[in-house]
Amino acid sequence: MISEQVETDARLLWDYHQMGHTLRPCSVAIGLGSHDLGVADTAVDLYKRGLVPLLLFTGATSPTSKARMPRGEAVHYRERALDLDVPSSAVLVEPNARNTGENIRFSRQVLEAAHVEVSSVLLVSKPYEERRAYATACRLWPGVEFVSASTPMTFEEYVESIQDVRLVIDMLVGALQRLLIYPGQGFMISQTVPSDVLNAYERLCREGFTSRLIVSESPTP
Repeated sequence: MISEQVETDARLLWDYHQMGHTLRPCSVAIGLGSHDLGVADTAVDLYKRGLVPLLLFTGATSPTSKARMPRGEAVHYRERALDLDVPSSAVLVEPNARNTGENIRFSRQVLEAAHVEVSSVLLVSKPYEERRAYATACRLWPGVEFVSASTPMTFEEYVESIQDVRLVIDMLVGALQRLLIYPGQGFMISQTVPSDVLNAYERLCREGFTSRLIVSESPTP
């Protein structure tokens, strides 16, 4: 069980992490790999709505996805898209990225090698990774317009899907820490964090929601 204050603070972080962008047609949708097949489902939905002519899935494996996606996140995402009747000609795969920065850099390389002209990208991620993905992409791929997207769901719905409220809050806290420290390391653009969100983050840290915080000297974006 968590306290009412913790739940309120977690919801503040959840809302902040989502960009609230209006979806529009783009050159390509890039689905960022994770343990969550909902990213692939959302990318497919965007394709079927005619918002993009092409999907690119990016990601190797991680400790949280290895058991569920042994062939790699991007490969499993592609298989999901094909199962949902997306033609293979409309799906590219980048199977090597192991962090958000590599997701962006390697995806750019794949698209350039395929001679795909990119002026705009629908960037599809988990709901709490929207802002982190956006900030990273803007830093690493200047000149391209990014529109953030994720599976529409509330904080409560996401907790229900994960079945571990403490883990979800830990992830929200970890994602916010990266938004605070990565711009100074050149990994992301800087974004304003409202004082109420920052105060909520600090309270959650004091409450012990710290398992996803960076403590090493060599972080990865």
